[in-house]
Amino acid sequence: MNVVVRHQAEAMAALGHHVEILTRRSSPDMPAARRLAAGVTVRYLDAGPLTSVPKGDHEGFIDEFRCRAAALGPWDVIHSHHWFSGMAMLPLARSLGVPHVQSFHSIAADATTPLSDGERPESGGRMAGEAWLARESDAIVAVSAAEAETVVQRLGGSPERITVVHPGVDGSLFHPRTRPPARGAAERGYAVVAGRLQPLKGLDLAIEAVAAVPLPLRPELVIAGDASADYEGYIDELTRLAAVHGIADGVRFVGPRSRVDLAALFRNARVVLIPSHSETFGLVALEAAASGVPVVAQGTGGLREAVLAGDTGLILESRNPRDWAEALTEVLGNPELASRLSVAARARAEIFDWARSAAALLDVYRALLPVPVSS
Repeated sequence: MNVVVRHQAEAMAALGHHVEILTRRSSPDMPAARRLAAGVTVRYLDAGPLTSVPKGDHEGFIDEFRCRAAALGPWDVIHSHHWFSGMAMLPLARSLGVPHVQSFHSIAADATTPLSDGERPESGGRMAGEAWLARESDAIVAVSAAEAETVVQRLGGSPERITVVHPGVDGSLFHPRTRPPARGAAERGYAVVAGRLQPLKGLDLAIEAVAAVPLPLRPELVIAGDASADYEGYIDELTRLAAVHGIADGVRFVGPRSRVDLAALFRNARVVLIPSHSETFGLVALEAAASGVPVVAQGTGGLREAVLAGDTGLILESRNPRDWAEALTEVLGNPELASRLSVAARARAEIFDWARSAAALLDVYRALLPVPVSS
């Protein structure tokens, strides 16, 4: 979500618009505001404690966030990302008489839906809040057709007010390697999993799948990202799981990476794994594609749109580690297949860029604004 917000904001600013990004101050070291790029300002609002807190606790800060935001502006359009922001800003937008656009990026499941192992329940007001936002916002922007369908089916949103605006990717930063990596006969390269480290991302499946790949082909598994405040100790759990499966020395945690470092990590990988239980789109898949790297992904949500099955990567409907190991073995053991997937992935990624994404978003905004009176 953070990547989408930032790059769309910068792309809109490049087209001549001014964008302000409002977010909660989570550290006393954060300034009141900072210039992110020409035409883009980030404002940090005091709402709740000046520290990171578990996601589910943010609900208690909604009213305070709204009060802080009310002192800012004016704005032509308010676009909320995630339900916390929507609950804070939709009432403010109504009081100011400006359109409100909502993006969810993830949508809560009913309490009767089984959670993935270790996943904490959602905060109490989320289900009702999301449904209210889906009904009352002037427009809803979804990152995939799969997410748009979920807004309709689960939240009762009106299809006529939903627009799909796919994310983009920086094809200059994320690009294929110019030459094959130097690998000795005994070096099998590495596979990457990247994202927030939480049970929803299915990292246990990635470890179990790599462990089941035959040793002559088995790559090192590099895990990029950090655990959120909700899942303290999760990395230790994954480390123990790797040891149980005999690959303690074959799993490397590299922590959160800068965009530059992540791009380098991707383009030198042999494959990128996305074993998430749910993804509204799967931006990592698009970034891997731009890097010319095959993707093996779970067939869930927007990943079916981010990855073209059998063309730019492999989509699996199973969560059986053996099935994943077979798919990995197929990619790692067949250079011709890997090359074909890589070329097709890069070609598809070139269709997506942030300027296109921003232009589509601006079309949504313009449709909500009064038509200027001609002279």
